[in-house]
Amino acid sequence: MASLSRALRVAAAHPRQSPTRGMGPCNLSSAAGPTAEKSVPYQRTLKEGQGTSVVAQGPSRPLPSTANVVVIGGGSLGCQTLYHLAKLGMSGAVLLERERLTSGTTWHTAGLLWQLRPSDVEVELLAHTRRVVSRELEEETGLHTGWIQNGGLFIASNRQRLDEYKRLMSLGKVYGVESHVLSPAETKTLYPLMNVDDLYGTLYVPHDGTMDPAGTCTTLARAASARGAQVIENCPVTGIRVWTDDFGVRRVAGVETQHGSIQTPCVVNCAGVWASAVGRMAGVKVPLVAMHHAYVVTERIEGIQNMPNVRDHDASVYLRLQGDALSVGGYEANPIFWEEVSDKFAFGLFDLDWEVFTQHIEGAINRVPVLEKTGIKSTVCGPESFTPDHKPLMGEAPELRGFFLGCGFNSAGMMLGGGCGQELAHWIIRGRPEKDMHGYDIRRFHHSLTDHPRWIRERSHESYAKNYSVVFPHDEPLAGRNMRRDPLHEELLGQGCVFQERHGWERPGWFHPRGPAPVLEYDYYGAYGSRAHEDYAYRRLLADEYTFAFPPHHDAIKKECLACRGAAAVFDMSYFGKFYLVGLDARKAADWLFSADVSRTPGSTVYTCMLNHRGGTESDLTVSRLAPSHQASPLAPAFEGDGYYLAVGGAVAQHNWSHITTVLQDQKFQCQLIDSSEDLGMISIQGPASRAILQEVLDADLSNEAFPFSTHKLLRAAGHLVRAMRLSFVGELGWELHIPKASCVPVYRAVMAAGAKHGLINAGYRAIDSLSIEKGYRHWHVDLRPDDSPLEAGLAFTCKLKSPVPFLGREALEQQRAAGLRRRLVCFTMEDKVPMFGLEAIWRNGQVVGHVRRADFGFAIDKTIAYGYIHDPSGGPVSLDFVKSGDYALERMGVTYGARAHLKSPFDPNNKRVKGIY
Repeated sequence: MASLSRALRVAAAHPRQSPTRGMGPCNLSSAAGPTAEKSVPYQRTLKEGQGTSVVAQGPSRPLPSTANVVVIGGGSLGCQTLYHLAKLGMSGAVLLERERLTSGTTWHTAGLLWQLRPSDVEVELLAHTRRVVSRELEEETGLHTGWIQNGGLFIASNRQRLDEYKRLMSLGKVYGVESHVLSPAETKTLYPLMNVDDLYGTLYVPHDGTMDPAGTCTTLARAASARGAQVIENCPVTGIRVWTDDFGVRRVAGVETQHGSIQTPCVVNCAGVWASAVGRMAGVKVPLVAMHHAYVVTERIEGIQNMPNVRDHDASVYLRLQGDALSVGGYEANPIFWEEVSDKFAFGLFDLDWEVFTQHIEGAINRVPVLEKTGIKSTVCGPESFTPDHKPLMGEAPELRGFFLGCGFNSAGMMLGGGCGQELAHWIIRGRPEKDMHGYDIRRFHHSLTDHPRWIRERSHESYAKNYSVVFPHDEPLAGRNMRRDPLHEELLGQGCVFQERHGWERPGWFHPRGPAPVLEYDYYGAYGSRAHEDYAYRRLLADEYTFAFPPHHDAIKKECLACRGAAAVFDMSYFGKFYLVGLDARKAADWLFSADVSRTPGSTVYTCMLNHRGGTESDLTVSRLAPSHQASPLAPAFEGDGYYLAVGGAVAQHNWSHITTVLQDQKFQCQLIDSSEDLGMISIQGPASRAILQEVLDADLSNEAFPFSTHKLLRAAGHLVRAMRLSFVGELGWELHIPKASCVPVYRAVMAAGAKHGLINAGYRAIDSLSIEKGYRHWHVDLRPDDSPLEAGLAFTCKLKSPVPFLGREALEQQRAAGLRRRLVCFTMEDKVPMFGLEAIWRNGQVVGHVRRADFGFAIDKTIAYGYIHDPSGGPVSLDFVKSGDYALERMGVTYGARAHLKSPFDPNNKRVKGIY
């Protein structure tokens, strides 16, 4: 039996010449099925005796003629979703599997479960999976799922990695996840076979473990069947039937198979690597790619029994305990794409490419030296699906009502399956998940990206290659850039703008004083024969962000913030979503959609929320009432009835669009939603000098009396028609200018020329983050999410609860108010000048009461500021007295810092500055 060291020598001595050398990355891929045998240093693989699909004659049981929901795919997600649907009381639930349960990708998964991730939502999802597989299923069925609690060990070979683990440890305390940061010596005691000479430390989580794919899925299917669900194997789906209702809305009508059809209003696509093909049957875009992912199984290793699973992130390798042996795998920078996904592939495997896999052998031998002389028992190289942002694809597809996704899990389908299956079941039955699943919601992607092959391929490659990278708070992708650029992009690039990427948009991050730093074409990190960029200014600046300390450009951001507070700053916000809601039922729709009263006189602008039926916040935005017009202009469509102009954050514009569209369809409102995001630019001028600057550019009186706060007007700026709004997102006197695309550059230049003598400078979103948290303004999806109500977030003023007008989520808010708030968003400041980024534990009187959602440094008050939701450990309501009476500390990387709680913003708590009172 060949050893790992021999495999390493053979791969080095006989390098395979890539057929794509010099041809670019797009051709380095596998054929449609398992590749031909090659001369490799092992004697057998797990694919012996298996191979491609051999579907049995006919389905495992007769198909029902109708079903309330049909789940397609019998892997981890399909089985978990079916189980949770049945557990929540859904009758008529059917799962269709084209072969046998676990076929495709689930059967060969490593089955690792790590409880700690740099996301509060994912920690909760993982906790539910662990409960299901380790306890609940066995209690319910009497069957053991194969769960093994052998613990998990994360390896840190540099200081930043250890800091990341300490962040995870602090978050784990919030959720009761036991974890310990160990020294190298303590690690050696725990894992005697490990080389610890190059370690800074490790993170040990004793209750991590290993799942058995077959045992888990079989038990889930048994439990679901006991509750009335049906599991039908050997039944390939061949089509999705669709109908169009009287309002032109496409809806699911049924599922077609080789053995008959099922009438159903709801389909759940849990087809894994094959999810894109199922999506095409329904006209739904599923942005994922298939890649080879491999591991090898060693021969017996003396002394390895009962050792924890290991993740050596810096070596990009994992070591999974497998009885008295180890499975060794990892994530490389040059994964092989599976271009032509075969629908005949079920329990087959690819031949392992040793040239690609070699780097994992090196890392594994370094970490556990005994592997150098250990034989290889088998190799496993199978397909896995990966997505552009390394997050799963879930929720209802925007193209087709009743068509849900539960796919694209980036090799984490087993460990996220229980939590995501439960949330998907809530989504289907109750219309919304219980947790904040926006990061997984398919509606997060702009429609122009979900079928853009280059963007999907590049971003999915980078997400695979960086799977084990340290998650830094201000990292940015290098792949799939420059997809959507606003009219001021080149103008700002020339002035040193360092751009961020948000769902395809390039938006200003901060301004670098040493000249342009353009984002270059993706170089695949030098893989596939591509040449890595040299002297890449943007990448060098991005590398400065790879720290949990203040970055080198901290002072550049400080300059932008203090200029806004002391003089004025101009922010390019063109990437914002800009929608018109118009028509005969527009007022009815606005009253129902928006929590605030937006149906005021034309010329008014209102900050409001949109809620879901549970009272959670789906969005915060501004809504401006328009006067009817029979003549269209670049700044307003022609319409009859009522009209509103909506401005929403660009990173969540698609989510807003989909939410509004869904509500309009469900309520059958007769009105139009028009997207003008690409047609209009937007700049915001904020600061004490903003009025003096704009008075030279706009043809109107900007005094408080003539142009009050929260109003808007059509004006001319340097001769160009614009919509001016007096608003602020940073707590200063200021105006937004919404500008037709062709007029953006001349208007921007006129503003900059007028502002030169007033100290006007460019500023980016890093400054906005700091300025807005300093003023206490919320950021949706950070300190305001679909599982947070406006009452909990301190935004009761956005809710028209004193009026009799019904709105979506009102009943839930009234019930919450009557029962008392069980948690509340609180502002904290610290005297210690240490950076915080979110996920830090909040301590009150010696007890953990929550974690930080959002944090930044406030330069005007010269303090670190953090916001987080706190609860009362006794389970009672969180009153203002409860907030005020506590002694608080924030835990950062295992160290606690004293903190002061604030009921109002620590900066300008009386809101004088937005009124122009300085």
